[in-house]
Amino acid sequence: MTELQNSMFAKDQFVLGTFASNCSGGMSVTKVPERWVNSWENNLRLGKLLDDAGIDFMLPIARWIGYGGETNFHGGVLETMTWAAGLLAHTKNINVFATIHTAANHPVVVAKQIATIDQISSSRIGLNIVAGWNQPEYEALGLELPAAHEDRYGYAQEWFDIIKALWTRTEAFDWDGKFFKLKQVLGDPRPARKVPILNAAGSGQGREFAVRNADFLFTPAIDLARSTEEINGLKDQAKAVGRNVGVLTFSHVVCRPTEKEARDYLQHFGQDNADWAAVDNLVRLQFAHAHSFPHDLLALIRDRMAAGHGGFPLVGTPEQVAEGILSLHRAGFNGTTLSFVDYAEEFPYFRDTVLPILEREGIRRPNGLKVAA
Repeated sequence: MTELQNSMFAKDQFVLGTFASNCSGGMSVTKVPERWVNSWENNLRLGKLLDDAGIDFMLPIARWIGYGGETNFHGGVLETMTWAAGLLAHTKNINVFATIHTAANHPVVVAKQIATIDQISSSRIGLNIVAGWNQPEYEALGLELPAAHEDRYGYAQEWFDIIKALWTRTEAFDWDGKFFKLKQVLGDPRPARKVPILNAAGSGQGREFAVRNADFLFTPAIDLARSTEEINGLKDQAKAVGRNVGVLTFSHVVCRPTEKEARDYLQHFGQDNADWAAVDNLVRLQFAHAHSFPHDLLALIRDRMAAGHGGFPLVGTPEQVAEGILSLHRAGFNGTTLSFVDYAEEFPYFRDTVLPILEREGIRRPNGLKVAA
């Protein structure tokens, strides 16, 4: 086992990652020709850039059907477990999450997959648990989306309890639960180190699940004053059950030498060339089935949905983008994901101009400095 702590659990660093590079279009619902192409070649190029720069993690979205529109946004998606395994085999330090729907993946299989990738990666694999929300995807897979959130999360709880048992028990065991009946199962191999667990939840049941099981809860940052109150409540809720849970959010970056250049490009890809039919399908599905976004604010952020899937806008000069990240830190977030119209082409400028500011401000360690366990 490595002597160094997984960087996701470092207490002295505001963690940074990327989001949805496995998906066509990434996080931008746009028609511009330079929008992200989610090929394996591009993902591997991006993964190596991020690894070399000291970025902490890559987080994928698991999708099975697209959102329509002219681009069929997220119609092309690399499966997340195999994507993570491939990236981890070609990198040295970065953590990579697999995003897994509980309804479509058997927990005994998932436990074995994660344990195998743990060996491939020297314990840099993470698990993002999705209890389910997107009804058209359930229909595509021949599954039924439970109408009640408590049923979705009751299933997810038993699903994850089985995985935890497989990762900790050393003798074969039976499982006689409400949703699973297992005979003489054994987890061998088991992960060598704690696997970071992530969950995005907006409903009451979802957040109860997250604070009891996840290391990181993923939630949007729409209004930072509101976010501070929300984060404090979530952390208090976790402490009440004897746990510490970090809170992460997601952001979209448009960083240019001048503010005018950044805002002109935001207008170009996020307004003038947005795929509004896909945006409206996305917003409609969020309203109908998901609680990830507060519904009283969802209608107000249609523009943000086009630019970055509703992520916090980091738009402007390197100094302005850095200040936006610092504002998330001051609000109480433990980290954020980053997305770009073209991740691999735009990230190097962010790396060279924004990361040094964050290091000087003390919320990021200089690349290469690790924390002892």
